[in-house]
Amino acid sequence: MLTEYHCHVLPGLDDGSQNLGTSLAMLEMMKDQGVKRVVFTPHFYYHKEESVDSFLERRQAAFEILKERSPIKNMLLGAEVAVENGISDVKDIEKLAIEGTSIMLMELPYRKYEQWMSEEMYNISVEYGIDIMLAHVHRYVDYCTEDEIESLINSNAIMQVNNDAFSHIKEKKLAKRIIDECDSFVFGSDAHNIDDRMPNWDVLKRKVGESELEISDGIIEAYSCLYQR
Repeated sequence: MLTEYHCHVLPGLDDGSQNLGTSLAMLEMMKDQGVKRVVFTPHFYYHKEESVDSFLERRQAAFEILKERSPIKNMLLGAEVAVENGISDVKDIEKLAIEGTSIMLMELPYRKYEQWMSEEMYNISVEYGIDIMLAHVHRYVDYCTEDEIESLINSNAIMQVNNDAFSHIKEKKLAKRIIDECDSFVFGSDAHNIDDRMPNWDVLKRKVGESELEISDGIIEAYSCLYQR
């Protein structure tokens, strides 16, 4: 089933949807574009949060507002976890994995790459048995050297590619390389609203084939686990 792995739909949690009406409109757009399963990934910045549990409470409250009215019924809760110094030491960080799976979506900072970034993700992976999904890898081309990009691609992380990567020359090149060289990759709209950052699965389906979509859609099952919050 066509799966949305990265979006900011839950109302009022981050810089994505700010109200229920926008959230439902975003989900309706996804449904019209063929999406059948959605992973909600609101931003998690640990330096802005009281705790992981308080974030989870806010996330659940936002989910409760829309879950009965959502036109897409197959929904999973996750987070887009910012890679920060000390993130691997945050209490209960493992609870931010996509529910029912060992996958955690993590976002590198938009700055020059430093080794500690990989070390934080590695520590989370080893300590908690988490499989890292690296958000929109193609966006880091301006912050990483070619060798650093090579290292990220050759890591054990699942590569998440935004649908609009195929609309930008530099990012398109890296997105195609990820598809050609990586065994585990997924797609996501990274949608924030219904205007300038709307769901765009219609764009992706013109750029990739059924086999690539099948790989992406199967990642949830491939990394499913018995872990429950």
